[in-house]
Amino acid sequence: MNMENKIRRVVVTGIGAVTPLALSAEETWKAMLEGKNGIAPITLFDTTDYKAKLAAEVKGFEPRNYMEKAEIVKTDRYSLFGIAAAQEAVDDSAILGKIDPDRLAVYFGSGIGGITAFGSEHEKLLARGPKRVSPYFVPMMIANMAAGMIAIRFNARNAALPAVTACASGTNAIGEAIRAIRHGYCDAAITGGCEAAITPIGVAGFVNMQALSVSEDPDAASLPFDKRRAGFVIGEGGAALILEEYEHAKARGARIYAEAVGYGSTCDAHHITAPDPEAGGASRAMKQALDEAGYTADDVVYVNAHGTGTPLNDKSETKAVKLALGDKAKDAYISSTKSMTGHMLGAAGAIEAIVCVKALSEGIIPPTINLTEPDPECDLNYCPNKAVKADITLAVSNSLGFGGHNACAAFRKL
Repeated sequence: MNMENKIRRVVVTGIGAVTPLALSAEETWKAMLEGKNGIAPITLFDTTDYKAKLAAEVKGFEPRNYMEKAEIVKTDRYSLFGIAAAQEAVDDSAILGKIDPDRLAVYFGSGIGGITAFGSEHEKLLARGPKRVSPYFVPMMIANMAAGMIAIRFNARNAALPAVTACASGTNAIGEAIRAIRHGYCDAAITGGCEAAITPIGVAGFVNMQALSVSEDPDAASLPFDKRRAGFVIGEGGAALILEEYEHAKARGARIYAEAVGYGSTCDAHHITAPDPEAGGASRAMKQALDEAGYTADDVVYVNAHGTGTPLNDKSETKAVKLALGDKAKDAYISSTKSMTGHMLGAAGAIEAIVCVKALSEGIIPPTINLTEPDPECDLNYCPNKAVKADITLAVSNSLGFGGHNACAAFRKL
């Protein structure tokens, strides 16, 4: 097992992403610093009968860059995004051939899984009968399959586990990977999340529960911490990180982006969709991550907020930050990159972890765009509209999911 008594250090040695802003991690980061908006009218289906008309779709994605056509038709869109992001991260890390496959794990999240396949195959069932449903329907649909396919692709023979905690899935996957490496269960992990739920039934479900913005103006739709906010904008994509035990990474001469230093995971135990208005669970997750990270009042902190642009989330998350950081909350840099990517659901925490890593390594904070009418109840520094240069020492990523799931991951410069 190679178990050790001491707690091992964990570092980030590779990143990859497919997002509504770009088809790579680096290009996504550049677009964020420029304040680009990935939200536009939905093209994936006809929205004539839908109140919600906007989404943050991945644009120009070509699955054949990653697999043969015969395999593509057996693979749901969410898994394709996960595989593409993982391929970029693995390539970026140059880890293959330098790790025992039995010591390489996969922790990869999805909040919903293969809802694209679910919708299309159900239509076939109704229109043409049960014999026309694809024999690949079940493996396309199930929420563990991105993790399984990534493990197969890269011969990762340690644990291959999904995190399925709604919008906290990506962060929970990363956090569980941190713990597995830290305590000696594996030496490296391909981790992150993916989602592709911009489908007729997916959007109908979210809009009918009054979760989505019904604005038809892309610049007035995803509005984290703005008093005009009225719902999130659904996004899609995938993001992946390679986490690696520090000595293993150092021995092979790997480039290290940052150190993963903390993880918190709690549940509100309050309501199936609404956050605890007192922010007890979210603040405890932050405190757990900050305590593990060795947070002190001297740290210069960046918080990549969950920041969905829903009335309840942004108010309660602001309270959570204040509870976690105390008097130092007013000094923290905070932004919600969902203002640009929309809410990528199970992939959100993964791309936002990458944002934390890049903010640390480059000393710049991406903005919360379209924040023009601040909410008095959201009264912290949300870096409105323009990137901010800041020599931060600690970056934390918050993710809060339906079911009351709260997850927080913390990173430092090495």
